[in-house]
This record gives sequence, structure tokens and C-alpha cells, in this order.
Amino acid sequence: MEALNQRSLERVVSQRALQIGSSFPCRICVIGFLCGVCLTSLFLAALTSFGAFEFGALSISPAISSSTNPTSGECNVKQKNLERWFISQEKLTVGGDERVSLLYSSWGNLVTQSANEDTHLGKSNLPKAPHLEDCKLSAEINQRLDNRVQNDSFPPWTIWKGQLNNIPWTAEDEQLWYYRHQIVSEGTYPPWIKGSDEENYPLTRKVQRDMWLHQHPLNCGDGNVKFLIADWERLPGLGIGAQIAGMSGLLAIAINEKRVLVTSYYNRADHNGCKGSSRSSWSCYFFPETSLECRDRAFKLMKQKEAWEKGIITIKENYTSKEIWSGRTPRSWGEPWSYLQPTTDINGSLIAYHRKMDRRWWRAQAVRYLMRFHTEYTCNLLNQERHAAFGWEAARMVLESQHTDFSEGVEKVAEHDIENFVWSSHKPWSPRPILSMHVRMGDKACEMKVVGFKEYMHLAERIRKHFPDLKNIWLSTEMQEVVDQSRLYPNWMFYYTNVTRQMGNMTMATYEASLGREMSTNYPLVNFLMATEADFFIGALGSTWCFLIDGMRNTGGKVMSGYLSVNKDRFW
Repeated sequence: MEALNQRSLERVVSQRALQIGSSFPCRICVIGFLCGVCLTSLFLAALTSFGAFEFGALSISPAISSSTNPTSGECNVKQKNLERWFISQEKLTVGGDERVSLLYSSWGNLVTQSANEDTHLGKSNLPKAPHLEDCKLSAEINQRLDNRVQNDSFPPWTIWKGQLNNIPWTAEDEQLWYYRHQIVSEGTYPPWIKGSDEENYPLTRKVQRDMWLHQHPLNCGDGNVKFLIADWERLPGLGIGAQIAGMSGLLAIAINEKRVLVTSYYNRADHNGCKGSSRSSWSCYFFPETSLECRDRAFKLMKQKEAWEKGIITIKENYTSKEIWSGRTPRSWGEPWSYLQPTTDINGSLIAYHRKMDRRWWRAQAVRYLMRFHTEYTCNLLNQERHAAFGWEAARMVLESQHTDFSEGVEKVAEHDIENFVWSSHKPWSPRPILSMHVRMGDKACEMKVVGFKEYMHLAERIRKHFPDLKNIWLSTEMQEVVDQSRLYPNWMFYYTNVTRQMGNMTMATYEASLGREMSTNYPLVNFLMATEADFFIGALGSTWCFLIDGMRNTGGKVMSGYLSVNKDRFW
């Protein structure tokens, strides 16, 4: 009886629910709910197809795609950014830009595959990615340019760049081969120096050639060859910039004492990204400072008591902090710092002279030598970042200029000699002109005058008055508040690494620890190298990091681009 009553009750409830469900108001509610679900799904799908994309350990986002959470004082500006963003989404969805998305994703897979499988980037049937570099090929070329050929005094350095040296020779080219050999024997053109002599610090080419010779003696086993073996600085609180500055001082000591500098343990390369023998070594990121033969010889001599007694071996601990950080600049080339080009602007005036011109010139030469060639690992990091930052624009640009449907698996057209040997040496594409800006704030206030982001942007506007086509900014900063403030400038396109940044008064040491060793090393070095290639640079000379970026630019053909600084070095 109880079961019968239960079934009767269920039947009554079901009939009542059916009556309610068939009513007009209820039908309207259900239809509205389903439409809401559909619209939400479409909106989420749009969000995942545009904006910030991630590849590998790092990613970069155009600022326009991250304009969220506006404050009340920013509503008008933010609303315009959001409107522009939604319009872009609509065009991508309705206008059929799925091909751009597909090509972007395909290139991304290629970048990941190239990094993980050590393959050539250029062997894909996809359209050529103008913003990417064939890292394996570049490493092979650089390896050849960093080693002597047979009994020559120098590697094959000529005015023939990149792949031109690989052009097949014929019997008729004997005279050309003779002249080429003559140029190589003089070592006049170290290939890591770009631009004319006037576009670099004085004597840059000669100094770089002589430093390479000093660090690569013909016979490392010669009893007259002496060594200085040094770990990289590991003192708490010292950043990458300070480590490089310290090693620059040790390189100066080695040259003054006619020793070959051999670097040892590098704590920032002690992570899983650096494989094999490159782990815990500078050679994970850049070519080693000396040859493998010299390194092996130096570490072998370290175990011999006689080598210590005769002074053949010295180490970092043999020198005082003053000798390392502010020691005598090598005078082997005279005093070329006496006539440095006055292209640095501080407070609207060019700086023609200051008390530390010798240090500025020397550190520029030292950092250029130590970073003369990227390793394949560093090249892959740069590829990942360029793709995250510029890949979408590059894909759209390529598809607009070509009408081939790459999704059909079209066989790649054979390239001609000019493509293989000439154009292959061109640097990866990026939107030009582009301004690099390094904003240093936070705990740096204890060492230098710190100014707000508004002052940096004031300098950016000064540059744009003279170069009105400038609209792109590569923004490098540890502070989240700087990234947030960049959204107040809708007439600029900002690019920056998508990484967790400092909030509040967090110290740099605590911040780096929160990121982990691999991330806290990789993303600053990528930002550093991107800054050296930008058309213009704004920074703070009171920051060692900016000081070194400036040095790399002034030995990389960028002297006449100038440098606008928000402050001066504290030692000037």
C-alpha cells in the first residue's frame, strides 16, 4: 500500500512538472538559458584563439591583449582597448583568419620540435617563418667561425657573411681563393661585429680580434701559456648584470697579466635546461671564452703543485675585490675611450665626458666578446619569444603576400643560390622600428635615482617626434605595476614576456627565487638580447643591466641610434 501511494505521488508530481514545463514563461526561460550557454562557449573559444600564446617556458603578449581589470580612472582608455580587441576577434572569426591561426600554430609546433629534437628549422614544407632563425644551422656556422682552419692564424673571417663562405668553388676561382686567404690571414673582420667602424665604439673590430687571439693561443700546451681560472660570482644579491661586470674585470686582469681566462662554475646555468657538459657553464648560453684544449689544459694544471708554485695558474681568490671590480683597464690599445662618440642623452644634454669612460668602453668590449655567439639553446629561447611576440603578425603578413594553401601539404619549391647563400644571413624579422625600454625600479632605489614609468614614456615621445613611424615598444621590467601602466598608452604597441612579476616591495633575490633558477635566468637574457637588437633604447645608466645593454649596442653597430637614460651612472 505504501509503495502504491509513493507511485501515485510521483505520477502527480510528474504531471504537474509537465504542465509547468509546457507553459510559455518556462519555455522562454529555457531558451534564454541555452542561448546564454552558446554565447558563452563562443566567447571562450574566441579568447583561446587570440591574445597571449605560450610556447616553451616563456611567452610574450602584446599589451593590447591583456587590457583587463580597468580602474575607474582608466575606464575610457580601457574601453577603447577592449572595443578594439573585440573588433579584432570578430574579424578573425567572421573574416576567415583561421588560416593565420593555423599557420601560427604550425610554426609554434615547428619551434618546439626544433628545440626538442635538434633539427633544422628550414627543412619544413611550411611557408618560411621570417621571424624565426634556423638555430642548428646558425650554431654550425658560428662553430666554424670560432675555430681556426688548419694552420691559419684566424678562423675564416672575411667580409663574406654567413653562408657565402660555403659557395662551391671551381678551378676558375683560384685567384679569388687566394685573395680570400689573404683576408683571413689578417683577421680584420670578426663576424660578430655589425655595422661600420663609425657605428661602433673606437677600435672595436681590432680589440675583438685581439681578444679572440689572446683567448685562443695556437698551442695551449706551450709552457709559456698561463691561465686565470674563475668561477662566476655567487654572492647573495648579485644579479646577472653584476656577474657579467665581475667577469669583465677578471678578463681585464687576464689580459694585463697575459693569461688566458677560463671560466668555471656558473650557478645560473645549473638547471635542467642546460644539458650535458654545458650544465653549470657559461657555454650553455654563449660560446665558451676559450678553446676546449685550453680549458682541459688549465684544469689539468690546477692539480699540479708545480703549476701553482710557478704562477702558471691563478684563480679569482688571488685578487682583491677592488682589482676585480674597479681595476686597471687594459692599455694594449692606447686610450680609445678618450674619444667615445657622445651619443648618450641625460636630461636633454649629450654626455661628452665623465670620470669612468675607460670602464664604460672596456665593459662594452668585454661583454661583446663573452656574448659573441649564441648557442643553439639560446637561439631556441629567442625563437620561442619572437614567435610568441611577433608570430601572429608574421603569419598574417606571409599569407597576405602568398596565395598558396599550405594546409594542403604543398611540396616546398627549391631555393636558388641567392636564397641559400645571401638572404639566409638576414636577421629574423620583427616589427620595425622598435624601441627597447628597460624600466628598473623596486629595490634598485638604494643604488640609484628611480623614476616612474611616465618619465620613460616622456623620452619615448621625444624619439617619436623625430621618428613618427615608431609605435612598437619592447618593454622589459620586473615590476607588474609598470606593465599595468603601459595600458594607459593606447597609441603604442607594447610587447613583453608573460612572466610573473614583482608586486610591492619584494626584493630581487626573493623574486628570482620565486621564479626558479631556469626561468629567472632565461627570461632576463632573452630580454637583454632583444634590447641589443632594437632600433632605439631607453634605460637607466645607474642600472648595471642597462649599462651592459648599452655596451652591447655600442659594439653592435648601434652607436648612432643614441641612448636616452633617465639617470646617470652613480660612479660618474
